[in-house]
Order: sequence, then C-alpha cells, then structure tokens
Amino acid sequence: MSKEVILYSTDGCHLCELAQAQLDELQVAYRVVDIIDDSELVERYGIRIPVVLNQQQQELGWPFELPQLQAFLG
Repeated sequence: MSKEVILYSTDGCHLCELAQAQLDELQVAYRVVDIIDDSELVERYGIRIPVVLNQQQQELGWPFELPQLQAFLG
C-alpha cells in the first residue's frame, strides 16, 4: 500500500479545494485521487470527501482546520 499522503477528492468539490489549499499552505507533498474513477472509492468516500490519508494509512475527514491537519500529518 502507498506510503504517501493522499487527498481523496473530485472535480467541482469546493471543500476539496479548501483542503488542497491547506495542504499547500503546509507545503506537504501529496497526491490527489479523484474518487469518481473508482466505484469502490465513490462508495467509501462519496459523502465524506475531502479525506486526507496520511503515511500511516489513517484518515482525516472534513471538516478540519489547519492546526488539526498539521497535527494529523505529524
């Protein structure tokens, strides 16, 4: 399984854009995964996005503030 930070997102998701801006502000290297391309991801995250997956494979779902995201990512 991947050991990188992942942001589960989809096009047109305003909250996802806010989460991406927080990751950018923290200068975290991350990969955006669009859930729409995978029916399992849609079922898992469809009403929960944005969701950040850290390197320990733990999930942080929206809503979160910058300090909470920073603490989650270590």
